[in-house]
Amino acid sequence: MPSSSPNNRPTVRFYAPHHFILLPAALVMAFYAGRRYAAVAGADDNNARLWFCVAAGAVIVLGILIMMRQHYALTLQDRIIRLEMRQRYFEITRDSFQPFEQQLTFKQIAALRYASDAELPGLLQAAIREKLSPAAIQERIDHVLLDTMRV
Repeated sequence: MPSSSPNNRPTVRFYAPHHFILLPAALVMAFYAGRRYAAVAGADDNNARLWFCVAAGAVIVLGILIMMRQHYALTLQDRIIRLEMRQRYFEITRDSFQPFEQQLTFKQIAALRYASDAELPGLLQAAIREKLSPAAIQERIDHVLLDTMRV
């Protein structure tokens, strides 16, 4: 039976400004503005136009906040790419990738993912030594490993 001490519990991570302030406020505003507009819809006056604009703005803000989740997914995907490269480099060379990771940008690491196993160690050294751009790294790859799962 797993221990129930606080140190062993999985944690849920919330971004308080997004989850507890902005998203609920946008939901309330979209609902309220939508109801107010529904009450005056069809009237050709400034009050109807005002509530239409407020409702449309609230819906747009709500949409933007919901789309921020895509940013969270991409951040996670970037972490997975780093872990993938660490594992792959270790499997190929039996050495740690982490010392090299400090000398590369994420875009360089992402570009190195496309190199075949035979090319990766040499290309990694060249990328560090010559400070190759991600585009230059990709140009030097002879046998490209395609990634069709990247969002």
